[in-house]
Amino acid sequence: MRLAVIGAGIVGVTTAYELAADGHEVIVFERRSSVAEETSFANAGVVAPGYVTPWAAPGMPAKVFKHLLSRHAPVRLARPMAPGQWRWMWRWWRACGATSFQANRTRMHRLARYSQQRLKTLTHDLRLDYEQANGYTVLLRTPQELTLARGSLKLLAELGVTFHLIDGQKARALEPGLHAQTPLHAAVHLPNDGVGNCRQFAQLLRAEAQRLGVDFRFDREVLTLQPGKRATLRHRASDGHDSAQDDSFDGIVVCAALGATALLAPLGCRLPMVPVHGYSLTAPLRVREGFPDIGPKSAVMDEKHKVAISRLGQRVRVAGSAELGGRLDRSNDAAVQTLYKVLDDWFPGCAQLAQAQHWKGARPMLPDGPPVLGACSAEGIWLNLGHGSSGWALSCGSARVLADLLARRSPAIDTEGLGIERLLRR
Repeated sequence: MRLAVIGAGIVGVTTAYELAADGHEVIVFERRSSVAEETSFANAGVVAPGYVTPWAAPGMPAKVFKHLLSRHAPVRLARPMAPGQWRWMWRWWRACGATSFQANRTRMHRLARYSQQRLKTLTHDLRLDYEQANGYTVLLRTPQELTLARGSLKLLAELGVTFHLIDGQKARALEPGLHAQTPLHAAVHLPNDGVGNCRQFAQLLRAEAQRLGVDFRFDREVLTLQPGKRATLRHRASDGHDSAQDDSFDGIVVCAALGATALLAPLGCRLPMVPVHGYSLTAPLRVREGFPDIGPKSAVMDEKHKVAISRLGQRVRVAGSAELGGRLDRSNDAAVQTLYKVLDDWFPGCAQLAQAQHWKGARPMLPDGPPVLGACSAEGIWLNLGHGSSGWALSCGSARVLADLLARRSPAIDTEGLGIERLLRR
C-alpha cells in the first residue's frame, strides 16, 4: 500500500520504519527540517515500563492542588489556558477513580513493556549505536516518601516488574556520585530499565527507514485531510512560499502530536488532547583526566520533585515539570530553577553549567493516560497519538501495533482500551 505518515517525531519515525519493514511505500510529511525537532528533542530519555503510568490517579487532584502552593512544584498552571483545557481537566478528574486508573495503568504498562522489548530488538538487529545506559533508580529522601511510595511498589509487584527496594547506602553504591550531604533514606532500583538518547535513536532509525525506501519530506505542512478509500492530504511548504498540493494514499497515519487536533476536528474526530509542557537542561559533564566523573552512571528520579537526572554519553540531562497552559515560547523561570536545584542536590559540580542548553517541549496529553492507536472513525485515517510524557517509552511498541492493525493482523499484545472508542463513548 501507499501510505502517508504525518509527523516525524519519535512516534512518526518508528511508525514509518515499521510500515516500510512490512513492505509498504511510505511518505513522511514533517513541518520541521529534520526528525525529532519538537517533543522528542530533549526529553529525559528514561525507558522504565513500571513507571509509565496515568497522570489520572487516585489522590492526584489533591496532590496537584498542594503542588501549586510549592516553590519547586512538579505541577504548575500557567496562562493562557489551552483551548479546551477546562473540559480536559474535568475529564482528567473523572479518570482519577480507582477503577479507571487500574485499567489505564494496565493498558499503559502492557504497551510500555512490549515497546521496551521492541526497542531492544531494533537496537540489536539494526546495530543502532546511540547513547544509552542500563539501570533506573528512584530516590526517596525521607521515611515519609517511602511510606507514600508503598502503593506504587505494590503495583510494580502486581505487574511483575523486577525491582529492588534498597537503603540509601546501597543506592550510593549504585550511583557513587550522589551527594553525601543530601538525605537519602531509600531507593527503588530497576535493573532492567534504563535511559537512551531519544533524538539520536530517531535519527538512526530514520536512516534505516530511508534504506527501506521511506521518503521523508521535511519543511512540509499538512493543511487538511480528506478521508475515503483513497484518502487525500493537502500540503505546502512550511514557509508558505509555494502553492498547496494534494496527494492521495491508501491510508494516512496521523502522528502529528498536538498538530493532529486541528487536522482531525473537521472529520468529526475531536480528541481531548492538550499540551502539558515539560522542561529540561543539558550540559557537558565535568571530566578531568585521571579522575572519574561525578555525574550519574545511568538515570535517577527525584521522587519529591519528579525530576529525572540522566546520563547521555558525556552529558547530563535534567528533566521535569508538568505545566498546564502557558506558551511554548515562554519559559517559567521557577521551573528551570527547580531543575538546577535538584541537580545540585544530588550531583553538585558534575556539569559545566555555563554551557547548559535549556529546552521546553509540549507533550500531547490525553486526560486518562493511554495513547490512541488504530483506525479513526474517518475512512482511511489512522491514529498513533497522545503518548504524553511517555512517547519515547511507548513509541516502538505503538508503531509495531499500528502497523499490525493497519495490515489487519493481530498485534502481539492485547489492544483493549487503546482505540479511539475509549474516548468517544465518554
